[in-house]
Amino acid sequence: MTRQLLPYCVGCFLLALPATTAAADDLPVRKAGLWEIKMVKTGSPMPDMTVQHCTDETTDHDMNDMVAPAAKQICSKRDLKKTATGYVSDSVCNVAGMSVTSHADVVGDFNSAYTVTSNAHTEGGPAGVRDTTTKIEAKWVGACKEGQKPGDIVMPGGYKLNVKDVQKLKNLLPAVKAN
Repeated sequence: MTRQLLPYCVGCFLLALPATTAAADDLPVRKAGLWEIKMVKTGSPMPDMTVQHCTDETTDHDMNDMVAPAAKQICSKRDLKKTATGYVSDSVCNVAGMSVTSHADVVGDFNSAYTVTSNAHTEGGPAGVRDTTTKIEAKWVGACKEGQKPGDIVMPGGYKLNVKDVQKLKNLLPAVKAN
């Protein structure tokens, strides 16, 4: 079960990051330390999950550099704008034969907590047309645990990987095709 959820966990985690691709505005870098990130989805068969991520400023920037090229290939629209209460993101992407249109509201200070509420409309793929809402609640819980280094992610089932290990991620994530 953990092996089957791993690509989903990694994909969701990367989408939950406060790093951005080229956009009108950039989200702030998260406070260094251990973040607990809870993802709750409605309208999806995938389970809720909580991951922990040990990070520092360099790691957030590195993740942005890793995600940006893929986003450029699969997304025809990627807008991020600062608002009076936080940030708003709108995107249109084609992933594995599915068209995903999403709108997200991001609020928080990135020092102690932030929340991302995303509504997505997906067309295509095995599920046909589907609307999902994802709420990501991230909170800073303190210094990274002993033995952890920036980039370490601990996922459900205790599986641990480091986002800086790009080759491992390439092997875990399903192929993403641009349409």
